[in-house]
Amino acid sequence: MTTNLAGVDANAADPAGPAGTARTSRGSGRPALRPRRRPHTPLNPRPSIPLTLLTGLVLLYSLLPLAWLVINATKDQKGLLGSSGLWFGEDFNLWDNISRTLAYDDGVFVRWLLNTLLYVAAGAGGATILAVLGGYALAKYRFPGRRAVFAVVIGAVAVPGTALAVPTFLMFSSMGLTNTPWAVIIPSLISPFGLYLMWVFAAEAVPAELLEAARVDGSGELRTFFRIALPLLMPGTVTVLLFSMVATWNNYFLPLIMIKDPDWYPLTLGLNAWNAQAQTAGGEAVFDLIITGSLLTIVPIVVIFLLLQRYWQSGLAAGSVKE
Repeated sequence: MTTNLAGVDANAADPAGPAGTARTSRGSGRPALRPRRRPHTPLNPRPSIPLTLLTGLVLLYSLLPLAWLVINATKDQKGLLGSSGLWFGEDFNLWDNISRTLAYDDGVFVRWLLNTLLYVAAGAGGATILAVLGGYALAKYRFPGRRAVFAVVIGAVAVPGTALAVPTFLMFSSMGLTNTPWAVIIPSLISPFGLYLMWVFAAEAVPAELLEAARVDGSGELRTFFRIALPLLMPGTVTVLLFSMVATWNNYFLPLIMIKDPDWYPLTLGLNAWNAQAQTAGGEAVFDLIITGSLLTIVPIVVIFLLLQRYWQSGLAAGSVKE
């Protein structure tokens, strides 16, 4: 009896217990387990104060121009020039500014908005379709000249668009396509970066075993692409679409050299024309409308990003192939 009591006392005196994994809680004989900390991994990194501060500065640098735009879009011309750019004016004129922007110069802003939507739908949409088809074909089919195509695509990615602007203008001028929407749409259909991105994404996202199984079951190439490959390519397709849309929506240099008719201006050229008229003799300064128009210009892009973000998913093909 004495030996057992001594053993109990010895175990109770050891705060960690016999195995060193438990600690006796106060007022009870039950051991209380200490929660283990999760090890730091790339998915669970160690907190870094300098990195957090740097991220905060980058976030502030990114949001400050947007905040400036939203604040100044609520001011009239007098308040815009006579108040601080980072605080609201005496009057809130956002809705009045929007109505005046849409109605100014016989509603030309609406015409420019429709032109931009046309360029984005035809140019960015067509570029995305061509990139998906070309990337899938280059990733999943073997044919002569495939390496040469790869070299051409990589070389095209490295060439800036401004270097091709003048040759493109001369070529379209000889064909009589300048000052028409085709002068903006056709060059926008070419997206070497989008093609390369879809090539790399299709090579990893679409398992070759799935395609072989579909062919064994009698599925044709078109049906296999639309029923099996295309859903798996959706995250990459949305990424290419967003890149192409933003590039076409913000395109300024190509329409500048291709289009002279204000009726075919996109929003970028139209707002620049409003800004330039204040510097001409007898021109009207409409800086409040320019800022409001700039705010209206970025709203569709923000909405599109919010609507398409659900397509950014990974692991769509997880578990579809048994190793």
